[in-house]
Amino acid sequence: MGDFNLYFKLGTEHILTWEALDHILFVTALCLRYLLRDWKKVVVLVTAFTIGHSITLALSALGYVHFATQWIEFLIPITIVATAINNLVQKTQQVDHPSKLPLIYFFALFFGLIHGLAYATTFMSLEGREGLLVHLLAFNLGIEAAQLLVVAIVLAISFIFVQLVTLKRIWWVRIASVIILIASLQMAYERFPIKK
Repeated sequence: MGDFNLYFKLGTEHILTWEALDHILFVTALCLRYLLRDWKKVVVLVTAFTIGHSITLALSALGYVHFATQWIEFLIPITIVATAINNLVQKTQQVDHPSKLPLIYFFALFFGLIHGLAYATTFMSLEGREGLLVHLLAFNLGIEAAQLLVVAIVLAISFIFVQLVTLKRIWWVRIASVIILIASLQMAYERFPIKK
């Protein structure tokens, strides 16, 4: 049980640090169009992302998938850019009344696959293959718990701006998405693997 707790803690710490700003921005961009009353939809959305990165993390850790780390590190802010742009092109009706299975769910799953590749190096630097599956499970559960904390904070901030301050929901989504877009474009520029 000690190992499980250790890897669970490593998973939470992996998200709740300044170095994980890209991950926090992505989860924030995913959740912006939702309010507190939509918490079940948000949990499904974030879990889709976790499933995606769990798959590629496991495949990478087991040695079945290999990608150049610098390209993965570059692609992560690109996923944030795409999510922020998707938020910006939403019409008021789409934000106020999202469809049962909006495109953002597929974004979450697909982009989770990319984010999971970034974890493999970090994860494998901690250990070899002994107890790998249990450690992967604990690590991913820690990541999920930390993401849900980020989600709770984002939903609370959305509640303040949309329901207390009464900022139009579409404007809240757009303003926050523009800020995330600028930050992620800067990240992508800094991480671009081919520099002159």
